[in-house]
Amino acid sequence: MQGTHKGRHFEQLGKNWLQQQGLLEVAQNFHCRGGEIDLIMRQGETLCFIEVKYRNSSGFGGAAYSIPRAKQRKIIQAALVFLQKNKPYRNQPYRFDALLITPAQSTKKEPRFDWIPGAFSGEDGRYF
Repeated sequence: MQGTHKGRHFEQLGKNWLQQQGLLEVAQNFHCRGGEIDLIMRQGETLCFIEVKYRNSSGFGGAAYSIPRAKQRKIIQAALVFLQKNKPYRNQPYRFDALLITPAQSTKKEPRFDWIPGAFSGEDGRYF
């Protein structure tokens, strides 16, 4: 699988997995001038802006370290644009999640999913 196609494939796998966890899809691949958000979903009343990352191994921190502060800022900017354009969601609580996907550790086919609700925030810039 190549670049964008591979990314879309894992975003779709991630979306399906999150739906199995009870989240509802709001939007996928939201793009604006300031950035992009892979998945926007709802968990109850909370709007979740989710960055999906796949890595073949956990070397150099694996998928978790592939969301540096600059990327976080772009996701936050895109989320603000999304909220401006979508009035029904403006007053809902929201958070920034990460869904980290790595290959299965055993012979089973399904990759490993590590969902980190509140992985980072716009206020204090904390990392997960």
